[in-house]
Amino acid sequence: MNKKKILVVDDEQHIIELIQFNLENSGFDVITSENGEDAIRIAEEEMPDVILLDLMLPGIDGFEACKKIRNNDKTRKIPVIMLTAKGEEMDKVLGLELGADDYLTKPFSVRELIARIKAVLRRFEEIPKEAIKTIKINDIVIDIEKHEVSKNGEVIELTLKEFELLKILAKNRGKVLSRNFLLDEVWGYDYFGETRTVDVHIRHLRRKIEDNDKYPIYIETIRGIGYKMK
Repeated sequence: MNKKKILVVDDEQHIIELIQFNLENSGFDVITSENGEDAIRIAEEEMPDVILLDLMLPGIDGFEACKKIRNNDKTRKIPVIMLTAKGEEMDKVLGLELGADDYLTKPFSVRELIARIKAVLRRFEEIPKEAIKTIKINDIVIDIEKHEVSKNGEVIELTLKEFELLKILAKNRGKVLSRNFLLDEVWGYDYFGETRTVDVHIRHLRRKIEDNDKYPIYIETIRGIGYKMK
């Protein structure tokens, strides 16, 4: 079995060395970068299986690097785990809205980091073959085989997490799905109670599929529980 390749992006050399040492001991191949510009280039050239991306970088910061990675057709589906010394809620929310798949605040344990990497990899690898090829809800078509969503014939660009979230809601149309259920299904592990993650992705998803995300007609919020597809 081929080793999974991890791109570690951090401007602190001792952090890179610590992460690289532990990841290589856990059976991963590791490539590194100390700035956002190089990270974007290396991501396209090397196509890593996961990117560990620090937010506080010289030049292009982690937010902008993540945005550029997500806007590149070649790299947009690579899982991104953001690493930062910041713990502010808005930084976390912005990172998730830009397409990060997970978020760890420094200092973090190496054991937790490896668990997060393996969980992200499982979600990206264990996509079962679908009996249902497409799901149509009003003017939205979800093509499960192509991992593509269109509205009135125009393709809507979604991150992998947004697509998985929309697909689960659509497959369970009319059912109320709790935030914890959606966390388990989309993120594939106990996300340490961070149900805000679901809310952030739902809000981002609404902006893309709704005519007016202030008055959604597709995804309904069930207060205190979760969401359902109308």
